[in-house]
Amino acid sequence: MTGKTWMMLATSVAALVAPAAALAQQVSAEPTTDTEPSTQPDPARDIIVTAQRRSENLQSVAAAATAIAGDSLQAKGVYRLSDLQFASPSLSVTDSGLTQNVNIRGIGLASGSPNAANGVATYVDGVFQPPIVSTNSFYDIGSVEVFRGPQGTFVGSNSTGGAIFINSRNPELGNYGGYFEGALGNYSQAATEGALNVPLGSTLAVRVAGNYVNRDSFYRNAPTLLSRPGSLAEHAGRIGVYWEPSTAFNALLKADWAEKSTGGYAYRPIPGTRYAPYRSGDIRTLNYSDATANEERAFQSTLRLNYETAGGVTVRSITGYQNKRITNLYDVDATNTTLLPRSTQTQFVRERQISEEINFISPTTGAFSWIVGGYFQQNKIDVDISNVTIPAPVRVDVDIANTKHTYGVFAQATYKLTPRLSVDIGARHSWYDIVGTGTVTLQPPNIFLANPGGTHDDKKLTGKVALNWTPDVTNLIYGFVARGYKSGGFASPTVQFQPETVIDYEIGWKTSFFDRHVRTQIGAFYYDYKNFQLDAIDRSTGRSGVTNLASATVKGAEAQIQAHVAGFSVDGGAAYVDSSLSGTQFVDIRSVALAFPGVSNAPQCPAGQASAPPTCLDYAPFIATTAGGPNLFSPKWTWNIGAQYALPLGTATLTPRVNYGYIGSQWTYIAYNPTRDRIEGRGLLSASVRVALERFSFEVFGTNLTDKAYVSGQSGTNEFYGAPRQYGVRMHVDF
Repeated sequence: MTGKTWMMLATSVAALVAPAAALAQQVSAEPTTDTEPSTQPDPARDIIVTAQRRSENLQSVAAAATAIAGDSLQAKGVYRLSDLQFASPSLSVTDSGLTQNVNIRGIGLASGSPNAANGVATYVDGVFQPPIVSTNSFYDIGSVEVFRGPQGTFVGSNSTGGAIFINSRNPELGNYGGYFEGALGNYSQAATEGALNVPLGSTLAVRVAGNYVNRDSFYRNAPTLLSRPGSLAEHAGRIGVYWEPSTAFNALLKADWAEKSTGGYAYRPIPGTRYAPYRSGDIRTLNYSDATANEERAFQSTLRLNYETAGGVTVRSITGYQNKRITNLYDVDATNTTLLPRSTQTQFVRERQISEEINFISPTTGAFSWIVGGYFQQNKIDVDISNVTIPAPVRVDVDIANTKHTYGVFAQATYKLTPRLSVDIGARHSWYDIVGTGTVTLQPPNIFLANPGGTHDDKKLTGKVALNWTPDVTNLIYGFVARGYKSGGFASPTVQFQPETVIDYEIGWKTSFFDRHVRTQIGAFYYDYKNFQLDAIDRSTGRSGVTNLASATVKGAEAQIQAHVAGFSVDGGAAYVDSSLSGTQFVDIRSVALAFPGVSNAPQCPAGQASAPPTCLDYAPFIATTAGGPNLFSPKWTWNIGAQYALPLGTATLTPRVNYGYIGSQWTYIAYNPTRDRIEGRGLLSASVRVALERFSFEVFGTNLTDKAYVSGQSGTNEFYGAPRQYGVRMHVDF
């Protein structure tokens, strides 16, 4: 990192800290309380996180993390997973159609293959989430936690980039009540959500919650409207049952169900590709010649059992089951041009998952504390794809059935060397295997092209060693070395890709001052990264699979602040991430798509034979060499800041709030072509004005207030776009 870069980071951090610190000097010595009831999010309260299997104050956790309470999500403009990137440093989320690429510190998912595991693991109520059906709206949420860096011990499924924990609200004993919320906005948006908590006696409680969102598309389709790509019709429901028959035992059962329809994905050809000259100049105008569709459905159930022994050891079980499915219809070329060939695609993806995690958790009252656990996960994935090329028509059918198993045993112990100095030692051993079968056929005639199946297994020992020093009650200084791991897999029956591994060297400092009116978290890290996984063409089959690059390095620094003075509060974060991928030789997928549009799954032609699409292709002219560059989907700069002021007006409170988040530019493919392989940076402004009484609030809100037009992701030869300016009103009632 150059001296100029360090100066820029220091200036950014100072800009966040200075105004808050200056205001904090005006505060009286009277301590704040975190238990006063309020209809407003309370910036003074302690931030509690549970990712490390205990309820802990964020300021005392020796890890880089961002946590947002559920009642603060809307105020920060966070309505779904992708919005978190504008409220958490080092996090980026890019659209790719079927899935989203979630990356933390430049590490996550750079492949759309179902054989590639998530580098950033997402959990809902403690259960790992497959990457499909992950864009649903948040509702009735207790908290969202973003942990940065490899998660090699506590987290159920290993990850190299980090983990996101989404925790819905639990049923509460002895508390009858709930809330209802309704919103109206532009693009004919109508949304409602609500929850009802009902205690049934002194040991049993039930909570029911639901959500509904309906919105018109942001896009127009020229010359004729065949469908409504980019629209939204979403509804979801959740029921939770909590039982606590004794102080030693409790059980929590939750069941979630969600359905969503978007009328198909909205995208246009990337500049520099074959069909790009035929797209409209207005990013809100689509040029589809074929109908599109997108239907998503998901079900999840979780069962958490807690038992505390007479010695204070907690035995915890978390059992999960999921069934997710997506049906898509694509206009692959995204144009209505008569330039041929053109292609359409139908796609069905289903993933079923069962998981089980067992924890044994010691009390923390003594000098020695520990957690021991085990983990099991099974995923069954079915993929059916039909590509139809016009004018032949020629159809290529792909049928895949994969079964994955993940196993792990882990332990972490903390020993207090002195009352102020402790050491953490953690280890995890993971096992992974995948078995896949399938066929790729060409019709007509009915010709077998390839077998996309295969087998793979690997295992890895990961862990963490840390020193934590608390010189006083307001400061934590820590340093650690941790190793993370992401499983490998197969690209074909004969080609496998290796696991990713990362060694993280990290230091951090968390402090609070001015009677806890200002809290900060600052850290720096260096990654030694091996076997980066990304999509590549397997020439023997013509399928896009996963391969490895040799190595990468990632280094950077992060800072966060939360401050409050009377009714004024400010929060923000900034991160600088400098990454470097090694060079390699590869088949340029996007150049192949440019030369042979609509052709997929075509194997390498025999030696000496020219390309004969769709039966075979000669990939030799498309072999390229790169000297390396930044990690894919890794913005160098990310930062966010938000401020609000709660102004008493008699029995009401008026709270205006403004948020701004910035995500830097990102490379999306290792050819590093500046025209087609790069997403420009973007900054988004949101704001709200809220009037709150004891149980009622009314709010005017707006997102992307400057109506920024920006690319939000890429897939194949097409690009996606972020939402335009949205605004509306929201009413909330507690009862």
